[in-house]
Amino acid sequence: MNAPISDQTVLVTGGAGFIGSHLVDALHQTNEVRVLDDFSSGHRDNLPSDVTLVEGTILDEHAVRSATEGVDIIFHEAAVVDVGASVERPLETHGVNCTGGLTILDRARDEDARVVVASSAAVYGQPNHVPVTEDDPLRPTSPYGLQKLALDRYATMYHDLYGLETVALRYFNVYGRRGEASQYSGVIDVFVRRSLEGDPLVIFGDGTQTRDFVHVDDVVQANLLAATTDNVGTAYNVGTGDSVSIRDLASTISELTERPTSVQFEPAQPGDIAESEADITRARRDLGFEPTVSLRDGLGKIVNERKKRPTGYE
Repeated sequence: MNAPISDQTVLVTGGAGFIGSHLVDALHQTNEVRVLDDFSSGHRDNLPSDVTLVEGTILDEHAVRSATEGVDIIFHEAAVVDVGASVERPLETHGVNCTGGLTILDRARDEDARVVVASSAAVYGQPNHVPVTEDDPLRPTSPYGLQKLALDRYATMYHDLYGLETVALRYFNVYGRRGEASQYSGVIDVFVRRSLEGDPLVIFGDGTQTRDFVHVDDVVQANLLAATTDNVGTAYNVGTGDSVSIRDLASTISELTERPTSVQFEPAQPGDIAESEADITRARRDLGFEPTVSLRDGLGKIVNERKKRPTGYE
């Protein structure tokens, strides 16, 4: 993917991780790219040799200052993307997801750098209806969702109070290559791996719950558009505008792996969202965002990748 920005000094926090590494791939040939990562979930092998690596966390003041000095654009992807971890360790995850994010925003203010913040559909919680618009109620049901909402709102506030150019992108269920360890796309990787191994696909609940799965290439597109838009100081949904039931997802993956796969139903997990689907009207209008990868094509890529590399990063 060609980046619509060039000759800029760009920082990608979490740049060795799932989404961040794809952003680095799109940016490094035409920009000076820095990566701030502590490799708690990212992988060094994801990084091209021509990027400047600052190893550390977004809570490390020295590392953050070193990484942000003189930057033009910051893509803030670093986070603990794990609802379960946020429930078990709310204080710890708050530190990374809120305090760390606020540290990045404050340094961006010092450098007058644009910031594109990774927010989440988790800010909506259990929606009253689908598709969900950016103006619908924000009622997160987990510490993770609340932490993302706080950062989402901080980004807007830094624009309103200080004139900082910020955009928050509310990711729905992101999937794609290098997503094996990511909570964004966990169900897809688990289903693909189990199907290829001939194990039953475990569905919690009756499988009618829906999700809007958006390919990482389209998420990169949204980030690059957000880095250049004049429509700042707001948040945008990043999804496809379509949803699929978990039952149908399992069926499609079984078909693509060409393996006879059974489905095992287990009791629904407490707090599971029944329906999730993005209304992307605003992103289409203001950013020019248009998803390009169909779910079937994207799943086919995942299946082929898994066949070549069965163990992923394990």
